[in-house]
Amino acid sequence: MKVNDRSATQRPARRTQAQRTAETRSRLMAAGRRLFAQLPFAEVSTQAIVDAAGVTRGALYHQFADKAALFEAVYEEVEQQLVAELAADIAAQAPSDPLAAMRAGARLFLQRCAAPDIHRIALLNAPAVLGWQRWREIGVEYGLGVIEALLTQAIDEQAIPPQPVRPTAHMVLGALDEAALYISRAEDADRAREEMYAVCDRLIDGIAGRFTGGGSPQ
Repeated sequence: MKVNDRSATQRPARRTQAQRTAETRSRLMAAGRRLFAQLPFAEVSTQAIVDAAGVTRGALYHQFADKAALFEAVYEEVEQQLVAELAADIAAQAPSDPLAAMRAGARLFLQRCAAPDIHRIALLNAPAVLGWQRWREIGVEYGLGVIEALLTQAIDEQAIPPQPVRPTAHMVLGALDEAALYISRAEDADRAREEMYAVCDRLIDGIAGRFTGGGSPQ
């Protein structure tokens, strides 16, 4: 009797419906991310996704309305992860002052955008699949906070003049997005990235009030 009781306690617990649903969604997200990072959106079939995830087509449509809905969820995951990693990387570099932190953040962002999943998913596929407005909404939702924090710190430490943080952050985010798009479409991405580093430095200098009215460095 004791043996039977011990066998019962060793039997693995049955997963709940919520756990099975979460696992299915996770597998679809992982499969979608791999495929969307490798191919243009139009070339990724729903059959390829469910085969890679090891689930049925019905499971896909139970979790997501369609392929575009899965892509949007994957893109949000990419953006969220990118922002978290950027914040950690900036902190790890221990910049000497807020302006150095802003310059480091711009460079790290442009470097990370070269990764295949970010490059194809966030820069090539997302604007076309989701439309420019939704693409920007998601970028603002996840990226704006880091830029606002850097600007606020710079103002508090008098590294830049007092200025409205939210609109300035929108302008910086838009500039970084355009810089990343420019690099993604350039024939020589490495050269374009180096050029954009310099452009970002001048932008940050401008925010800091380090340019004269004629546009030349002081």
